[in-house]
Amino acid sequence: MVKHQPLQVYEKQVFVSFVTGIYGCRWKRYQRSQDDSSRWECTWFIILCSSFLLLLFWAYFWSVAQNDFNEFNLSVYNRSGVWKDETIPLLASTTVGFSYITFLLILALFHISLGQQLNLYWVHKIGVSATLLTTISGVITVDDIWRDEWDILFVSLQATAPFLHIGALATVTAVSWLIAGYVIRRERSNFQIMVLLVYALVLVALYLVPLTFNCPCIMDRHRLKPRPDIIGRRGAPMLAPEHTVVSFNRALQHGASSLEADVAISVDGVPFLMRDRTLRRTTDVSKIFPARQLDDASLFNWTEIRSLNAGQWFLKSDPYWTVETLTARERSRIGNQTVCSLTEMLRLASRANISALLNIRKPLPEHPRSRNWFMDTLWAVQKSGISQKRVRTVTWTPDTDRGRVRGLQQAANEKLSVEEIRQRGITSLTLHYSKASHRDIQEYLANNVSVTVYPVNEPWLYSILWCSGVPSVSSDAPQVLRKVPYPIWLMSQNAYNFIWISSDLLSLIIVIGIFCFQNYHMIRWKMSGMQNYNPEQIMLSAVSHRTSRDVNIMKEKLILSELNNGLSSTEELSLYPENGYARYSHGGPSR
Repeated sequence: MVKHQPLQVYEKQVFVSFVTGIYGCRWKRYQRSQDDSSRWECTWFIILCSSFLLLLFWAYFWSVAQNDFNEFNLSVYNRSGVWKDETIPLLASTTVGFSYITFLLILALFHISLGQQLNLYWVHKIGVSATLLTTISGVITVDDIWRDEWDILFVSLQATAPFLHIGALATVTAVSWLIAGYVIRRERSNFQIMVLLVYALVLVALYLVPLTFNCPCIMDRHRLKPRPDIIGRRGAPMLAPEHTVVSFNRALQHGASSLEADVAISVDGVPFLMRDRTLRRTTDVSKIFPARQLDDASLFNWTEIRSLNAGQWFLKSDPYWTVETLTARERSRIGNQTVCSLTEMLRLASRANISALLNIRKPLPEHPRSRNWFMDTLWAVQKSGISQKRVRTVTWTPDTDRGRVRGLQQAANEKLSVEEIRQRGITSLTLHYSKASHRDIQEYLANNVSVTVYPVNEPWLYSILWCSGVPSVSSDAPQVLRKVPYPIWLMSQNAYNFIWISSDLLSLIIVIGIFCFQNYHMIRWKMSGMQNYNPEQIMLSAVSHRTSRDVNIMKEKLILSELNNGLSSTEELSLYPENGYARYSHGGPSR
């Protein structure tokens, strides 16, 4: 009895089966192929790469935008009228989408490195499309309701650019293995030359991009100025309800050297602290005065304002997820807070021997105190007992009203030239971090103009402003900045130049080595293969570089034709598809 040996013998490849199974749901061996991927599947690979880059940008944006999460929630509240933390679902969806797309991209790169055909499963195609569309809609939404926040990307690069450069350099260097394999192991074509040229241009751009960096923390240590003072912006609103006595006390407990507040004037001339135009978000006005909950806060008299509760909203909404850290006594005290007057806050600052920064909002034209609001403010300052030299005011009024606030230090909340500052009699600037460039800060300080930057809630932003020489920052999180005794990173220009040049040289050596290894390996493989060919092998390998399904079928037809022309039944045949040729071996008959 003659025992026939199988025509093709395949070794089990667990890793390849796992990769092709997860990526394309191709778990059986005959479903895998060495054929070139179709243009449609290559298009999906491009879509996958684009989704990864977009999500990488999106994840980076939200990681640095944590500094302004409160501002984002307030923007959403002003549109919807409902206060809730909208950042939680955004961060969760971004994390899930980025993890999913990254996993698929890694599988796709494994396909390419193993020479497997790309064939993304239709379920994954739906998932990639949904993730891409969701991210695009998120970008459009942020651009609509929070367009100014894009500026934080440029600011953050002052702190992250050196590290992003190293990461990008390592990634592009690793990709050279796939580029070299694609260019060397195939016949030369215009497209391959274009791929190689684009890769070379990207690599050269990465090598030279540090020339454009402007990082304040790349400096000598002896030039580092003293630690910026921390101003409690509305107190410590992450630990207690904003603009309340408890909030200001918590700010002082965590090292705030000054207090900042937003001031409005009641109809009977009492300055009080309120950020919003209405009382609806931070008080129970909807319960006490339901018909007036949308009225301007300054249209209430002080007795009505004082009757409102300004702490229960914090316990109910838990805007910063910090209520659980409070003790029962602290919750009880917060729950009984009322709206704070300007006099109360200034008395607290006077007892602590610190200064105050006031953002005064001029009343509406129809307001009874629209012409006397500045006298009301001065009266409150004098009543508190604080020295007027310790009070700085940022008045949201035209310059014609600036001189009417007599005796107080004048500050501006807009970027001005040094000449304009001198002409207006301004002593300090309060600027948003996106408007306070390193060069401008140096110019202001050189001309004895004090600069306060807001809002600064994250250590990385505090660090680059510290390196820039900013004297003070306004923060919602003094408890966080208190734990930053030194800039997160600081290095000299010579040290960074050494790291930069060394990384570039190492990357260049690795890339050249990979291309040389791939080329040498291919030449050696071809030469060793041709030495062992017999005529039948040469016939089969003549088209081995064309790995299409038709070529594989032709190989099998040639082998079967040899069998039909007299091949002994005692001969065994093994086909080695990975080498592109068949080899005969003789053996005895099986019994």
